Amino acid sequence: MTAHRFAVTLTALNFILLFGVMAQDRVAEAKSPLGVLRGRALELVDDQGRVRAEIRIIPADPTVKMPDGTIGIPEAVQLRLIDSKGSPHVKLGALEDGAGLVLGGERDSYTQLLSRGAHPFVKIVDSGGREQIIKP
Repeated sequence: MTAHRFAVTLTALNFILLFGVMAQDRVAEAKSPLGVLRGRALELVDDQGRVRAEIRIIPADPTVKMPDGTIGIPEAVQLRLIDSKGSPHVKLGALEDGAGLVLGGERDSYTQLLSRGAHPFVKIVDSGGREQIIKP
């Protein structure tokens, strides 16, 4: 009879422990308050699954022709903010030799600020295709 009483007591104790563990309010916490998210790109999407913001590493391309006439582009980090129609209205890039910012408007109008090397400039294009370039 003592073996039977021991088995019943052990089973009851196991149930008590099981319910105690299940009743605990468990919250997922980071192991460190300063967590790091690492990756090659990050995209934010809206409720319809469209990419609305992204930050990514752009690999170097020695063959691309830039608007200022230079050839080749070093590795860059780019942030793009995109409207609901898929058009990027803000582009911010950082390269080895400078940075650029493009602010897009309606109907292909935009403002570009480029500061690469020793020749920075601002370019403003309106919806009619007219442009103005400001250089120091």
